[in-house]
Parts: sequence; structure tokens; C-alpha cells
Amino acid sequence: MTHTILRLPAVKTESGYSRSTIYLRIAQGLWTKQVSLGPRCVGWPAHEVEALNAARVAGKSDEEIRALVVKLEAARKAAV
Repeated sequence: MTHTILRLPAVKTESGYSRSTIYLRIAQGLWTKQVSLGPRCVGWPAHEVEALNAARVAGKSDEEIRALVVKLEAARKAAV
């Protein structure tokens, strides 16, 4: 698996969401939290963005997407 990190402009392009919507969805538990790349630099693993987009396209409910977010963030911690 490739471990590509997408910066905010790429995440906005991939998801179609604005910056404020991405952070709102994080607060709602509908998007994974960002990964710190440095003091003023964050990004998101590309495979997580792809999984969240696929879930939305598949018509998953908000509860199903919240469960996916929990699963993705748990996998992120287990990979370390």
C-alpha cells in the first residue's frame, strides 16, 4: 500500500468539499482527523480520502461513515 499524504488543496479537489466543510465534517465525526506533518503543516492519508469518498458515493448513511472514520483512525494507530 502506498502511503501518500494529501495536503488540503488536494483533499479539497478529491472530495469536492471546501476547507470549512472538511473541518466541520471532522467535528461531526464524518471525516478523519488530519495528520501533523510539521508545526504548520497537515495532511490526510490518500487511502482514507478515497475510502470516505467511496462511502459517500455508495450512499452510506452518516452513522455508517462515522463507523468507517473510527475504523480508519484505529487502523492508523495500529500501523505505527
